[in-house]
Amino acid sequence: MTFKDFDAEEKLFLRRVIVAFGIVVVCFGILIFNLYNLQIRQHHYYTTRSNENDIKMLPVAPTRGIIYDRNGIPLVRNVTWYNIAVTPYKITDMDALLKQLTPIVDLSPDDIADFRHALKSGSRYRPVVLKNALTDVEIARFAVNQFHFNGVTINSYQDRQYPYGAELAHVLGYVSKINDSDLKALDKKGLAENYAADHNIGKQGVERYYENDLHGKTGYQEVEVDNHGRIVRLLKDVPPIAGKNIHLTLDLHLQEYIESLLAGQRAAVLVEDPHDGSVLAMVSMPSYNPNPFVKGISYQDYGKLLHDKNLPLINRVTQGLYPPASTVKPYMAMSALLSGIITPQTTFFGAPTWTLPGTQRHYRDWKKTGHGMLDVTKAIEESADTFFYQVAYMMGIDRIDTMLSQFGYGKSTGIDLNEEYDGLLPSRAWKQRVHKKAWYQGDTISVGIGQGYWIATPIQMVKAMVALINNGKVIAPHLLLKEGNGKTAVPYRPSGKALQIADPASPYWGLVRQAMYGMANAPNGTGYKFFIPRPTALRRKAARRRYLA
Repeated sequence: MTFKDFDAEEKLFLRRVIVAFGIVVVCFGILIFNLYNLQIRQHHYYTTRSNENDIKMLPVAPTRGIIYDRNGIPLVRNVTWYNIAVTPYKITDMDALLKQLTPIVDLSPDDIADFRHALKSGSRYRPVVLKNALTDVEIARFAVNQFHFNGVTINSYQDRQYPYGAELAHVLGYVSKINDSDLKALDKKGLAENYAADHNIGKQGVERYYENDLHGKTGYQEVEVDNHGRIVRLLKDVPPIAGKNIHLTLDLHLQEYIESLLAGQRAAVLVEDPHDGSVLAMVSMPSYNPNPFVKGISYQDYGKLLHDKNLPLINRVTQGLYPPASTVKPYMAMSALLSGIITPQTTFFGAPTWTLPGTQRHYRDWKKTGHGMLDVTKAIEESADTFFYQVAYMMGIDRIDTMLSQFGYGKSTGIDLNEEYDGLLPSRAWKQRVHKKAWYQGDTISVGIGQGYWIATPIQMVKAMVALINNGKVIAPHLLLKEGNGKTAVPYRPSGKALQIADPASPYWGLVRQAMYGMANAPNGTGYKFFIPRPTALRRKAARRRYLA
């Protein structure tokens, strides 16, 4: 028989009870401390955090950088406007709200349509702009009735204004509303968050090309709001960083003067400093007023511009595609000289027509009586077609393609604008790829005087001329002079080393330039009669479209 020791068991039980009680007391102590910490000590902090909708991250848009000309004249302005915005989650009946607001802020069908589209892609907790650029009357009417509209606010914002309108439209471009494709592109680049407070983005011209520099960095405010959406207090403030100012190489007064000369015409003029490629003036006529694009141009007005037969939306300097015609003759001559196809002493007889060897195909010269004996200098001075037919025939299309591409034909110039076409320097491979046909010798002859398949932009023609002036140094044109202001301004620096065509010490560079001088200044030059009398000596090369026999 086993006897229990009740005294020992009682002591063991008491010890267990005491330990358990101690654990319970400690746990309750921890709970009471945490309860005190949550409910009393940090009551205000956790009350604020208890409902995340009461904490708002308000993005603050940066001030967009200003664009200046080379003399410090501002070419754009930032102006303050006001918009009306709606926070969707606070609205129980959106249709009724829009109906009530329509007479107060003069909502148009387009305003409502754009707003509904924005609602679909936006967050219901973030304000969605209903209408921009409110008038003083509209602001006053809403202020009187604001207490009726929970979740509707008036906000200030900055917009771009172009005081010189059409004069600089093709250079400056414009900013306009951020659309779906813009958002996708920004999201892909990881930049969408930096545009949370913006409604505009650079769409054309310098505004687009230097968007990252001009835009700046978005700031934000972390605020506490009450159940009516009113800000109670500011928790954190991170100010935005303003965009960089841009100084262009343009001379505004020169730009305006050239435009006054071209009023009512369809034309393109580019003035460039051949020493460094800086663009002093870029004029494309006719032009358009960029200001309506900022606030959102109507479909009707945009349609008129788009279908205008004079193509005002096209920058003819960088997007106009034309046969370069006789402007290429100096480069054809230079290429033939550098390739050893001809020498300065080589002569051909400049008859009224030239016949392709082995055929009965005749090519006419612009001068019906012919030019007589021609060397390369006289051929350039008189723009003799027959001389360059022969040169093209002797060079062949492959050598022409190799040499003329070095002068910049058939590819973009590198100008700091996105709106530029490559043009076309035809080649054997291009014709086979595009037309599925072989290259014929007759095609080469047309190319010899800048005709046939060859098309180029005015800015390409200027780039080629700059290379000729600089003994074969190929310099990319540019609009940027510097970024920033004062001592912190960073001057333009070309990217990469400039291409050099052949030997810069070759005497042929000077020979061809002298022939171009004779074209404008010698009595037999085709440009002589147009520039006599003249205040300064000129080097020029005129181009006329010719029709082949």
